[in-house]
Amino acid sequence: MTRPRWLEIIRIAVLTATFVFVLFPIVWVALASFKTSGQMAEPFLLAFSPTLENWRSVLDSGIFAAAGRSLIVGVVTVSVSLVVGSMGAYVIAKYRAGGSLTRFGMLAAQVVPPAVMVFPFLTMAQALRMTDTLLPVIFAHLSFVLPLVTWFLIGFFEAVPSSLEEQARVDGFTRWQAFRLVVLPQVFPGIGAAGIFGFTLSWNDMFYGLILAPGNAAILPVAISSFNTFRGVQIGAMSAAIMIAIIPVVVASFFIQRRLVQGISGGAVKY
Repeated sequence: MTRPRWLEIIRIAVLTATFVFVLFPIVWVALASFKTSGQMAEPFLLAFSPTLENWRSVLDSGIFAAAGRSLIVGVVTVSVSLVVGSMGAYVIAKYRAGGSLTRFGMLAAQVVPPAVMVFPFLTMAQALRMTDTLLPVIFAHLSFVLPLVTWFLIGFFEAVPSSLEEQARVDGFTRWQAFRLVVLPQVFPGIGAAGIFGFTLSWNDMFYGLILAPGNAAILPVAISSFNTFRGVQIGAMSAAIMIAIIPVVVASFFIQRRLVQGISGGAVKY
């Protein structure tokens, strides 16, 4: 059955409005990164002579070093989360380990405010003399990335037919071999999406980095906040730094949007 023409028009109008609403902030920030201080006083100015001064200022500020530290934190956090989370999700999905309480309890870290969670990490970092290093930031990011990655992967493991593992066991595989060689390859797309999702969460976090590593080990979001100086916000330079930060996230979002919905909804299935 074909849709009524008026319904199709409404659908297109809503999608167009949503696209403009989502895209407008990105376009505004991109334009601001090429404006001078005088042009910044006219936020809706579209016809102007672009300048690269803001980008030079950002590049000279060491923003790529901060981005490299964010990359290290994100990669380590995601690697640990995928290894531990895939095994945890498999056990929960296939063997109902811990029951429903475990499935929903793993998201408790998302309920507790970060302001409460950060104090134990800060205390341990000070006791171990590791303040202003990346290791406390990695552990802090694991506290919210690992549970979400595990939750994300549960639905993918539940979608794998049990008969595949049973056949592998009949063929002489151990339980570990069946998991590693038979079950795990079936969920590689979900693992890839979970990895990108977890990396995005780590890449965007500023709170833990600001408290645990505010100095020489500052990660990218903390470095961006440094453009808010005692003389005011350097909007042009901050806009250029924001563009450097959001481009990887925007690109990654195109690869995980379908798997993201599948993983989040799959993790919430009750039994």
